[in-house]
Amino acid sequence: MAIRADVAVIGAGPGGYVAALRASQLGAKVVCIDKQWVGGVCLNEGCIPTKALLRSAEVYQLAKEAAKYGVVVDEPGIDWAKVQARKRQVIEQEVRGVRMLLDRAGVQVLMGEAAFIRPDTLSVQLADGKETVVADNVIIATGSRTMQVPIPGLDSPGVIDHAGALSLEKLPASLCVIGGGAIGLEFASLYSILGVEVTVVEMLPRIAPLMDASIGEGLAWSLGNQGVNIFTGTRVTSVAKTDAGLLVSMQTADGEEQVEAELVLSAIGRAPNVENLGLENLGIKPTRKGIQVDDRMRTIVPHVYAIGDVALEGPMLAHVASHQGVVAVEDALGHTARMDYTAVPSCIFTVPEAAGVGLTEEEARAKGYDVQVGVFSLANNGKAITMGETDGFVKIVSEAEYGAVLGMHAVGPHASDLILEGTLALSLESTLDEIEHTIHAHPTLGEAIAEAALAARGRALHLPRR
Repeated sequence: MAIRADVAVIGAGPGGYVAALRASQLGAKVVCIDKQWVGGVCLNEGCIPTKALLRSAEVYQLAKEAAKYGVVVDEPGIDWAKVQARKRQVIEQEVRGVRMLLDRAGVQVLMGEAAFIRPDTLSVQLADGKETVVADNVIIATGSRTMQVPIPGLDSPGVIDHAGALSLEKLPASLCVIGGGAIGLEFASLYSILGVEVTVVEMLPRIAPLMDASIGEGLAWSLGNQGVNIFTGTRVTSVAKTDAGLLVSMQTADGEEQVEAELVLSAIGRAPNVENLGLENLGIKPTRKGIQVDDRMRTIVPHVYAIGDVALEGPMLAHVASHQGVVAVEDALGHTARMDYTAVPSCIFTVPEAAGVGLTEEEARAKGYDVQVGVFSLANNGKAITMGETDGFVKIVSEAEYGAVLGMHAVGPHASDLILEGTLALSLESTLDEIEHTIHAHPTLGEAIAEAALAARGRALHLPRR
């Protein structure tokens, strides 16, 4: 006998499980299906384990600098096995937490591979047989995987993806990272702090190419100081196995270059998981970038939705997937909900962190705004000085007539937390005046936001006059 539900969710990642929880809150009977794991890539081999490893790297870096703070410690070292054990503990804790949330919400979880038979009917291949799920609404939340790129030799032994980079048995002597986006830069930062010789190769003119130019410049400076060798405007032409590891051949503006490394990390991009879902039975024809949806996350088939990395709309970010899941469920169950991508923060968890929201300075100028930009260096921020972490800045992009905030960008400690004020400012259509008139606690890193707002009008109080 088929399992019947008001909402069936294919995928239990940050998009799928949040959609299931919201549907349950609204009184729906919910089934959530995943073929591999609860929590998806994010909890199991993405956002969470990466941050766990980065935290170990931060502690190691701080311990090495302990004498600067008047703290006497023995020479620190890395117990990689214990670092990996802590990462696994963090993953297990997170997954248990999500399982408990789903269980307490009354969501039925099936571990199996789902495919459409009809718009309201799924066949689920379980480990011990098949199950049929019939649902009034179905939400596709199957996520993404590492993109395969036709570079000769990229399938050689020793070429790893993000999952391989998270589960290394030992630290390599050297690592070449192909791709200067968030994934590549986070691993570059992590392993360079731990003593690995790291090279980053980015095809576009700067690293962090989707973010404000100042972020790419700031991270290039910080990572360069950590010893990371960065090639931009450079295309990888081949990867070849050698006795010592791998030889990466590259085409730069000045000619061909070669880098030898023990391991190569492919961090070029992500591809949506649209295969084996039976979409052809529904008449849905996804592109290589995903399934077309509207601002309510509806596909062309009534009562079938797509969210997260598998959806064509919106950036591939876990928090976007979660929000899309809420929108899809609320629309499915008769509530008014629409996606708005105006204020979506993006974060890079390097050391130091980087984050941005809204328009970059280049985008604002391209749209024809009379742009005002305010930048405040953390070298002038009291809290950053006390922390001993003064690399970075806060930048606010605004328009001149009314002072409307168009974007905010930051590099520095806790940039991923600082960016939330900019996100709220954009959501509330705030102006420079409103940021200026908001009392920011002292001493905090957040004071740099108020000073950046003042700097946009040439009135920063804690910048020396020129």
